[in-house]
Amino acid sequence: MTKRKIILTAALLAAAAAALAVWAWLYFNRFDAGEYVQAVLDVSYKNQTDLYMEITGVSEEEASRIFEENLDSTMEGFETSDMPEDLLPLYRDLFGTIAKEVSYTVGEPEREEGSTYLVPVKVKPVTLFPDTYETFQTRAQEYADQVTDSVMNGAEMPADQEMQDEIYRIYYEVLKERVDAGMLYSGARDVILHVTKTGGREFQINAQDMDRLDSVMIEDVGEE
Repeated sequence: MTKRKIILTAALLAAAAAALAVWAWLYFNRFDAGEYVQAVLDVSYKNQTDLYMEITGVSEEEASRIFEENLDSTMEGFETSDMPEDLLPLYRDLFGTIAKEVSYTVGEPEREEGSTYLVPVKVKPVTLFPDTYETFQTRAQEYADQVTDSVMNGAEMPADQEMQDEIYRIYYEVLKERVDAGMLYSGARDVILHVTKTGGREFQINAQDMDRLDSVMIEDVGEE
């Protein structure tokens, strides 16, 4: 190989290496903080795994586990209560459906300082629990009146556990009816998430910000 060809080959190799470096940089930096927040919310609430898998590189099984673990956390209080065992899977499925109906819109990230970004999220809180509270109270009272009338007419007083089981069933039916009819939402609220980019495809959302966001997704009874 002549000296001229060697120089040309070296130049081509250098150009190719530079192009590869640019491609690698673009590949590992093609996601921004807003897309990461979108991916985290989608996988956490809606069990939509594609974007999260693409950004983090985890398997579909690992991504889906996030949604299931969130449901596990939701069900912890019920599993240690006196709820009938046959209702536990029904409540779990219902809460999974409710989670998939939460409403959020991720805005454009704004760089704060260093590798930290402010990502706005607009949330329309689900009003399922306030919407159904009065109906639940009415039906629970109707059941109590039925029990009272039955006992007054000579029937045996039901055991406490039996009455408690029936209250859980009534509440499930009330919630399920509202979910099947279509979810309602209150006015939009804005939440800011602090997101730090820690690597090419690695981000971290401030835990307190995520807790705040989670707390406004679904309104509790008594909230305005």
